[in-house]
Amino acid sequence: MPTDTPTPHRKHAQLARPAIGEFSRHELAILGAPCGRIKELVTRLLPHLEPVLRVAYVDADHAAGADAAQGGTGGADAILQAGASAELTDKITFRRLDLRRDVDKFAQQEWLQHQSLVLVNGNHFLARQQIIILDPAKPLQKKLDRLTDVRLILLPEGVTELPDYLREHLQEAIIPQLALADTEAIAAAVSQEWQQQRPHVRGLVLAGGKSQRMGEDKSRLTYHGQQEQRAYAAALLAPFCEDVLVSCRPDQVAELEAAGLAPLPDTFLGLGPMSGLLSAFQQDPDAAWLVVACDLPFLTEATLRHLLAHRHAGRMATAYRSPENEWPEPLITIWEPRSYPTLLRFLSLGYSCPRKALINSDIELLPPPAPAELRNINTPEQREAAAQELGPKA
Repeated sequence: MPTDTPTPHRKHAQLARPAIGEFSRHELAILGAPCGRIKELVTRLLPHLEPVLRVAYVDADHAAGADAAQGGTGGADAILQAGASAELTDKITFRRLDLRRDVDKFAQQEWLQHQSLVLVNGNHFLARQQIIILDPAKPLQKKLDRLTDVRLILLPEGVTELPDYLREHLQEAIIPQLALADTEAIAAAVSQEWQQQRPHVRGLVLAGGKSQRMGEDKSRLTYHGQQEQRAYAAALLAPFCEDVLVSCRPDQVAELEAAGLAPLPDTFLGLGPMSGLLSAFQQDPDAAWLVVACDLPFLTEATLRHLLAHRHAGRMATAYRSPENEWPEPLITIWEPRSYPTLLRFLSLGYSCPRKALINSDIELLPPPAPAELRNINTPEQREAAAQELGPKA
């Protein structure tokens, strides 16, 4: 008698993992020169990069290490020497966190998640992509295993050709070469590299609410002929997104499929709009999600086009300022992949409000070109007024 093939046992849930390197989604190790020269290059690049990008630098403190090797404190101050496991210092213009314990890879990624680019001293640390400097004082023969994805080659004065061992390792790959002294050109190349790796945009219509104030499903109301709001919002997003999903409760999946829409059932339940956001990122943590609520009947393609034209992928999100209270409007926002761990962090602290995450994060906040289009329709009275303003139903 035939039997069904048993489902393979999984010890852990099969989750989509974000494409993060050693430190960040966007990281470049710089190697091939003494450490001082690498740091000097980063110092030159920062004024050109920071107006647009949030840049972190990862290095090792050589002086502290030498001191510790000779029996000193290794740079630790009196509090750490006295036995504290951590010390957070408010330095007025910046904050410093000192820890006694080792820092694992996952903590590094968590701390640096708010940076749009991490530059790394490749003499000490690995990174997913690299910039190499052809400094004769620091040849790379013994570090070829670190050159996994070289994006830029920098030539010091007097150096014009790649050494044979490096040419053989790179297998004649076409890699841009610039003069090490040309700061602006290097910064432009780094910025262009970052722009080319911007996350793709997917659309998400939030339609899984219970519509308690309206008394009926807001996503199925019609203001534009016979087209339901969930379909209207999806059609608005379609020209700007790789695809469009409709966030919903599990019991709505069949009706959405019957309506020709692509459902995304909530895997996080009972959290309002946060349910849809987190469920989307759980499915694709490497996408930027352009999110629109289903109760915005006045919204037009022009307002969405303006939002995307002013998207700042180097911030956590790009949002419109609410015309009602000057706060970010979370339900017509481009949420970058970096917002996923931020939303989870707020949830772990007991907050399920996406707006709170926006208010307390590094975002691009835009004045809306047509403030009236951001009006939410939540009650029967608002629905009647909106229907009259938009014209009679077909």
